[in-house]
Amino acid sequence: MLSHIRIRDFAIIEELDLELHNGLTVVTGETGAGKSIMIDAIGLVLGDRAEAGNVRHGAEKADITLTLDNSKKEIINWLKDHDLDSDEQCLLRRVITTEGRSRAYINGAPATLGMLRELGEQLVEISGQNSHQSLLKLPTQRELLDTQAGLENELKDLEKIWKQLQDYQHRLEELQNNQAEHQAKLDLLTFQLQELSSLALKENELETLNQEQTRLANADQLLQIASDTMRQLYEDDPSIYQQLSTLSSRLQESVRFDGQFKEPAELLDNALIQIQEAVDLLRNINDAIDVDPQRLAETEERLSLTHSLARKHQVDPEQLYEKWQQMEAELASLQSPEQSVEELEKKLAQTIKEYDKLAIKISKARQVAASKMNQAITEAMQTLGMEGGQFKIELAALPENERRKTGLEQIEFMVSANPGQPLKPLSKVASGGELSRISLAIQLIAAAQNDLPTLIFDEVDSGIGGAVAETVGRQLRALGKHCQVFCVTHLPQVAAQGHQHLQVVKNKQKKNTQTHLDTLDKKARVEEIARMLGGQKITSQTLAHAEEMLGASV
Repeated sequence: MLSHIRIRDFAIIEELDLELHNGLTVVTGETGAGKSIMIDAIGLVLGDRAEAGNVRHGAEKADITLTLDNSKKEIINWLKDHDLDSDEQCLLRRVITTEGRSRAYINGAPATLGMLRELGEQLVEISGQNSHQSLLKLPTQRELLDTQAGLENELKDLEKIWKQLQDYQHRLEELQNNQAEHQAKLDLLTFQLQELSSLALKENELETLNQEQTRLANADQLLQIASDTMRQLYEDDPSIYQQLSTLSSRLQESVRFDGQFKEPAELLDNALIQIQEAVDLLRNINDAIDVDPQRLAETEERLSLTHSLARKHQVDPEQLYEKWQQMEAELASLQSPEQSVEELEKKLAQTIKEYDKLAIKISKARQVAASKMNQAITEAMQTLGMEGGQFKIELAALPENERRKTGLEQIEFMVSANPGQPLKPLSKVASGGELSRISLAIQLIAAAQNDLPTLIFDEVDSGIGGAVAETVGRQLRALGKHCQVFCVTHLPQVAAQGHQHLQVVKNKQKKNTQTHLDTLDKKARVEEIARMLGGQKITSQTLAHAEEMLGASV
């Protein structure tokens, strides 16, 4: 429940700190005093759209903080899931600037408006002055029934299945419409891949082929170079090795006479070692060089075919292997079960079965909830000046094979305001007074079955009066025994039923206008209800009547 609200510089409120209580709290005030401002402030803290006009004239920002008693298990779990743990209370805050920008906080941590809305939906239900207008819309009627049936999770699952069903249907239709094109592409890819598969090019093989072709094409010249080099280095008489060996010996002898000869002698010895190693390597190379005209021809033929296929597929020869892999993957995709009409038909049929199973379960739950609502709202209508009236939720099955993300039926609220009159869609109700009373009956019954801790009614009692107004007040008071209820009202019969009474007062000054809320004691309540009964001139008779109304509400 809401336990405290703090408002700074919002609309025409400069400053407000107000403790909020359990039960039914009524909010009254003269016309134009701004009775709904507190409700608007609560709406903003719970994620309503902010505007620059929300900031009080002359102020820099509006600042609204709402304190909640943190006792509902779902709220505790939600806060934990979002790393926003708190002890016994939860603080929601919204700051709005004169530019219309806003910041939101939950327990002091920055939050998004989406988070405020998500949390708010578990806390508060606000029924506004125009709620009866939204009830005329079929989606609103369906959502109201589904809320009473507790189908939130089932409908989310149904929508997921429905989206998968739509995807399969779309893909199947696309595949069926383009079957010839699909087969032609399949045949072309199969033919093209026959050549590439026959070539069976390996990754990075082209570089190896080029190196091998170069070596084979120059084998004779390479053999001659290796042979000549080995001969001159080691085999001739005298060879380079022999000559350097003689020079090395002479340098070694010179070291005895002059130490400066030591370093060049060592370098020359190292040169002799490197000549031996070079000759060994050249001998191995010479043995490995293969003059193989046949292998050369095979290599050149494979290179030629590679270049030819690369031109055909309009890629560089170095990219041919990658192109081959891409085409293989494309062919595999076209041949996959996902691209098969038969496989898609199987998956579509299975998804339809899943959809129908869940949709039928939802339909049965809707029928049970509709039956309960029909009885409860019809009974409520009798107490709201529509004796003999009837309410019925019609669940009309959709045409065969038509499936919607919301289920298998069209839902519409039907009413008969007077005995003997046929049931008609709620949207066809001619009388504005009847519409507001039926709307109020629906909202009261829906709220009574709701497990939200706080319910707010913002002048939903317009269009009623007299005994009906007293009945509405008593119903709201009874509702306040199970949850926290706020009701902005202009009816004394409703105001008299409140457990607490707030009065909105507007002070007009030369330079500005301010609104404040007062918590009324019993004496002040009598005077306020007398004002609501008799207007500006309050008589002893109206005071007595007001006191009598308050006494009757206890």
